[in-house]
Amino acid sequence: MQVFFIFKFNTMDPNILYIIIAIISLGLGFAIAKIIEKKRASGTIGRSKKEAATIIKEAKAQAEVIKKDKILQAKEKFIELKSEHEKVILARDKKMAEVEKRIRDKESQVSQLLNKNKKEAQELESKIKDYNYRLDFLEKKQKETDKIHKKQVEQLEVLSGLSAEEAKKELIASVKEEAKTDAMAYIQEQMEEAKLTAEQEARKIVLNTIQRVGVEQTVENCVSVFNLDSDDVKGRIIGREGRNIRALEASTGVEIIVDDTPEAIILSCFDPVRREIARLSMHKLVTDGRIHPARIEEIVAKTEKQINQEIAEVGKRTVIDLGIHGLHPELVKVVGRMKFRSSYGQNLLQHSREVANLCGIMAAELGLNPKVAKRAGLLHDIGKVPDEESELPHALLGMKWAEKYGEKSDVCNAIGAHHDEIEMKSLYAPIVQVCDAISGARPGARRQVLDSYIQRLKDLEDTAFAFTGVQKAYAIQAGRELRVIVESDKVTDDQASELSFNISQKIQNDMTYPGQVRVTVIRETRAINVAK
Repeated sequence: MQVFFIFKFNTMDPNILYIIIAIISLGLGFAIAKIIEKKRASGTIGRSKKEAATIIKEAKAQAEVIKKDKILQAKEKFIELKSEHEKVILARDKKMAEVEKRIRDKESQVSQLLNKNKKEAQELESKIKDYNYRLDFLEKKQKETDKIHKKQVEQLEVLSGLSAEEAKKELIASVKEEAKTDAMAYIQEQMEEAKLTAEQEARKIVLNTIQRVGVEQTVENCVSVFNLDSDDVKGRIIGREGRNIRALEASTGVEIIVDDTPEAIILSCFDPVRREIARLSMHKLVTDGRIHPARIEEIVAKTEKQINQEIAEVGKRTVIDLGIHGLHPELVKVVGRMKFRSSYGQNLLQHSREVANLCGIMAAELGLNPKVAKRAGLLHDIGKVPDEESELPHALLGMKWAEKYGEKSDVCNAIGAHHDEIEMKSLYAPIVQVCDAISGARPGARRQVLDSYIQRLKDLEDTAFAFTGVQKAYAIQAGRELRVIVESDKVTDDQASELSFNISQKIQNDMTYPGQVRVTVIRETRAINVAK
């Protein structure tokens, strides 16, 4: 066979032989490559198996560690839950012990009360027996007394010739006439004594009350001046095309006037609360330096919240200072808002505090409760600080609020009646009315514009000149007194007294003024001679 192949190869064409050899070489190469790949694959498989075994081993080790950690965590959680459960059980046991103790105490108290009631019942039974015995004895005595009285009446009727009813009527008539006469005399005596002493005592109480109270008066107006370090800040406040100043006016509701006044801006508003918010907001913005619409709205909101807190704090401090307790929180806020209100230029909170102190002193002088009087005096003008517009007078609105928030009837009536809108039903109402007049009429308490003040003095003098016989008239003591000098040949002494009354009535009916105006008419006769 080998010889045959060799022969064949030897006899074959060399090209074919090369092809056969090449084919055999390729087959051998493929076979060798497959063998190498198989060896590589078997090596890779072996390494993979080793790596897999290593990974499995490590995974088992990690699983054991995790398992141990979880077991420890579970034990700790169990211990924690157990301790909490024990605490709960202990707390319940403690509560149960306390309840049991209270029950035992109650049982002992109940047993004591039962024993006490038994003793009282026994004592009551003995008293009832004693009372019945005495009642029977008294009834017997009463019957005997009635028999004796009847005999005596019969004897008197025989002696006097009158029946018992006729004698009784005559006795009642005579006693009634005598009592009526004595009563009229006593009433007349008391009225005369009251007339003599009432005015003197009232003046004494008012003067003592005024002398014991002295407060400073605060003057308010509708304009605030905000001072600046330099005029350069005005441009930043105005902003580009006026956007900053418009944002300020829209947020605060205050008119901001920027004029040629050096280093100053004017804030104008009738509401002092809004004006104060605008002033504080302006101060914060200028100090911070960042002035733009968004920042303005933020600062105004914060300032408004701060002012509301201040209002509540002022109300609490005022109530504490005056010793008033149990006031409703809404009324406390209303009292705080009084700080930013004024009446005829007089600060409303200072005025209300002064009226409260005056009321307390005057009530103590009259033997009334000073705490109730102080309460009514502090709240008498709360109707002047409404949250919204109302058509009611401030006295009636204040009374309505006081009733809404649970104030007593005496306080509500004093608030509503201090300007005579309703009838006074207690002594606290005239006290509040008088103290309000004292506080408002105090010299310097209320502010008046110069022009209106001068006009009022002129009107007083013109009122006097309208009467016949008036020669000169002078309004003095800031318009509290009008002195009128008359011509002695045209006005008699009796006419001078009548003239004083007529002028005072005309002033009272035609003019509006705080306090009182005293009219003094002076008439004199002068005899003049010249020695030469």
